[in-house]
Amino acid sequence: MPPKIKTALFWIIAIFLVYAIVTSPDRAADAVRAVWDIIVSAFSSFAQFFANLTE
Repeated sequence: MPPKIKTALFWIIAIFLVYAIVTSPDRAADAVRAVWDIIVSAFSSFAQFFANLTE
């Protein structure tokens, strides 16, 4: 992908995120919380998997 397109996409996404946070902070916080829960769950599952390997 050409560098100018990457830069343009980056700025479009950044502006959209700022807009989403400013217009609806509660929904933005809920989305961040949901993503965080998914990440924590994934790491927990990996930890449980490796713990079960050592048994």
